[in-house]
Amino acid sequence: MPSSELQHIRHSYPLVYEAFSALADGERHLQRIMELDRYWQVPSVPVPRVIMPGSELPEGAAVSGEFDLVYAGGTLSFLHAAVMVKQHKRRVLVFDRHFPAQSTRDWNISRDELLRLADTGVFSAAELDSVIVRRYTSGWVEFYKPDGSQKRLSMQHVLDCAVDADRLLGMAKERVLSGTGNSVLDGMSFSACYRFPDHIVVEVEDRGGARFYFRAKVLVDVMGILSPVARQLNDGRPQTHVCPTVGTVASGFDNADFDTGEILASTGPAETLGGAGRQLIWEGFPAEGERYITYLFFYDEVDSENDKTLLGLFETYFRKLPEYKQPGRNFVIHRPVYGIIPAYFHDGISRTRVIADDRIVLFGDAASLASPLTFCGFGSMVRNLQRLTDGLEQALGAGLFSKEHLASVSAYEPNVASMANLMKYMCFNAKTDEPNFVNDMMNEVMIVLDQLPPRYREAMFRDELKLEELVTVMLKVALRYPKIIYATWEKLGIQGSLGFLKNLAGWALSSTK
Repeated sequence: MPSSELQHIRHSYPLVYEAFSALADGERHLQRIMELDRYWQVPSVPVPRVIMPGSELPEGAAVSGEFDLVYAGGTLSFLHAAVMVKQHKRRVLVFDRHFPAQSTRDWNISRDELLRLADTGVFSAAELDSVIVRRYTSGWVEFYKPDGSQKRLSMQHVLDCAVDADRLLGMAKERVLSGTGNSVLDGMSFSACYRFPDHIVVEVEDRGGARFYFRAKVLVDVMGILSPVARQLNDGRPQTHVCPTVGTVASGFDNADFDTGEILASTGPAETLGGAGRQLIWEGFPAEGERYITYLFFYDEVDSENDKTLLGLFETYFRKLPEYKQPGRNFVIHRPVYGIIPAYFHDGISRTRVIADDRIVLFGDAASLASPLTFCGFGSMVRNLQRLTDGLEQALGAGLFSKEHLASVSAYEPNVASMANLMKYMCFNAKTDEPNFVNDMMNEVMIVLDQLPPRYREAMFRDELKLEELVTVMLKVALRYPKIIYATWEKLGIQGSLGFLKNLAGWALSSTK
């Protein structure tokens, strides 16, 4: 018998109700989705004050343990914590309000990128190969045209490995627990932190409301898009753009290709409702055995009028899924996948988002430094893991815990910041855009990329384009599709256009150009 939470959405979200009622853990996933959807209430909720001076530590608070690092959030944090334990012999605590080392999404990456984790010495190449549950021969990108003339752009070595996220995180968790004095706690929610001259105390609350206190040299915030620390440090607006994403791991599709990754695919023009609008985009990736992962998402400004709730997007997903992949007679949903992928527009020649404070540093979605186009948080963490761990170890070794020093321990990449600006063009605006604008524009980009050497398309979808290559693509698209000039004015405006130029200038002056 479905529980009360599911019964509550029975009439408002009937397709979600039907699908989740058939899952053994459907209620738990629904609760997680509703928790994430509280993000959309952020503008109307006062900015929390969770970073306190040590003088405000509650009287009689007893410290339950002392660590070098306390990680708030238990997903991508394990990759970082495992390196700090195995390479640098640091004592760490990882806690999570749910179950540590479990992700609400699965991950795709190229094998070469994944094998960067072997360079840390924490994982062997064989262990990393063991978490790859499917490899594809190729991938493609395709955007809808009403007359069927869309360009399908094929590419190699882009997101062509499906990774069992929980298996990889489980291995990292084992590495953390293999060190002396380390701890992993589930069911613990971050409440506040209290700073002293020589340490920080982190206050957490268990499911029963009991409070515990842990002492550390540094608090590592990996609490994701809902991080109250990120809200306080960024005056309540930690992100400027978002990519709500939902989907399923399922089996029994009639038309799934298990040799190819479908990196980006649209099946129709923008969906316009009530004066708002969103260009829906699909992804499809073969997974382990007969399982296949499908995602539905869209790019948007964080303060747009669109319904960006995951619950609402899931209802749309189940309604429109047959337009993308046809469920067959033996169709079975094994589990849902979902999340809110964040993005931040850096209006400057370098990073402008606050990602640190005295004895506090933010990683992952809490820092919002990754590109939301294709690579996202997992790829960013893998790519930057060695410098993130080396940088924090240097701070620990030298006792440099100021905001300025910890802010230098960052996954910010000038090229990624510039590339992320392209996401703005994919944010549909019903007030200014024709219904097929995003698809038409992206078709022109695909045609241009098809005329260039293969490295261009592979680099673009791995966030690895060089500055001169990006300029080449932009100029060729502008020549083919002059509407992009007007769209730039509509999408970026004066401030956004100047910001984009600042980003490009910062990239040109950096070592990653």
